[in-house]
Amino acid sequence: MSALFEPRTLRSLTIPNRVWMAPMCQYSAEATGLDAGVAGDWHFAHYAARAAGGTGLILLEATAVSPEGRISPYDLGLWNDRQAGALRRITDFLRTQGTVPGIQLGHSGRKGSTDRPWKGGAPVTDPETGWQPVGPSPLPFDTGHPVPEELTTEQIAAVGAQFADAARRARDAGFDVVEVHGAHGYLIGEFLSPYSNHRTDAYGGSFENRVRLALEVVDTVRAVWPEELPVFFRISATDWLDEAGWTADETVRLAALLKEHGVDLLDVSTGGNAPRAAIPTGPGYQVPFAARVRSETGLPVAAVGLITEPAQAEKIVANGEADAVLLGRELLRDPSWARRAARTLGGAVHVPDQYHRSV
Repeated sequence: MSALFEPRTLRSLTIPNRVWMAPMCQYSAEATGLDAGVAGDWHFAHYAARAAGGTGLILLEATAVSPEGRISPYDLGLWNDRQAGALRRITDFLRTQGTVPGIQLGHSGRKGSTDRPWKGGAPVTDPETGWQPVGPSPLPFDTGHPVPEELTTEQIAAVGAQFADAARRARDAGFDVVEVHGAHGYLIGEFLSPYSNHRTDAYGGSFENRVRLALEVVDTVRAVWPEELPVFFRISATDWLDEAGWTADETVRLAALLKEHGVDLLDVSTGGNAPRAAIPTGPGYQVPFAARVRSETGLPVAAVGLITEPAQAEKIVANGEADAVLLGRELLRDPSWARRAARTLGGAVHVPDQYHRSV
């Protein structure tokens, strides 16, 4: 039996295999008006194809908890009921394919109000579609980016409430997994790192203060999320800045705390907070960070980062380096990667009747 195609149970939820889809923004929603942040035909077709391809869990892209929490004006949102209603169409279909529907909730922080990446990703200056980014400190993400507005303690508390409201809507929309986005230099990750957090109040300075927002958000989400369903947290395990930024040692410390606060799995990535960090990429280059968290804390983990081949993914799970693999770019290239991997490894996935000739 292939380890990659064994089910994995978290709380009362059983995910049929360990091939999961990582959140990847599509930048394809309307930017303004009643349909701002609402999932459309592109989103349905995109996620439906990966479900029909046998993916065990699909985590929808970073979905903003507020309008100013979007990365771009074209991101999905979950700050109103219209957005939740449109997502129900997707979750209903994913479930017919045996795929568990999950969603990542996030706030962009100082990296918000930028254009689509294929348009260059520059800050949006049009007042009709752009907005003033916010952050833990008045430090711009990069040259040419605006100085973010430093959040007050009252505004920080409001962010936690926004995550809770979005989590309630996510459940109403039919999701079985919710993931808090604390990675890649977005708001929660900005608070974690001394590189981007220069505060001197209860949310800055010491490790305990810098992780405060992450734990508060997890607590607000866990309080409204069904006890029987899992909560994930995505982390950048390192800023790749040595001691000047967030480190792997701190990730292990935070992972242990997240486990105490009701997080069921850590989705372990790296980078994104410093635009010119030197990152030594290569096949599976982020897997050791996930493996260390799992070994030292016992918290289940998912590994990401240049995982492209079935044998590579199988080895990661079989060796106990991770409980699952989250595929990103590879699932963009091949929506049926899970079915192909099952054929290679002798596993089994759901195959739609209409695709029986592909088996």
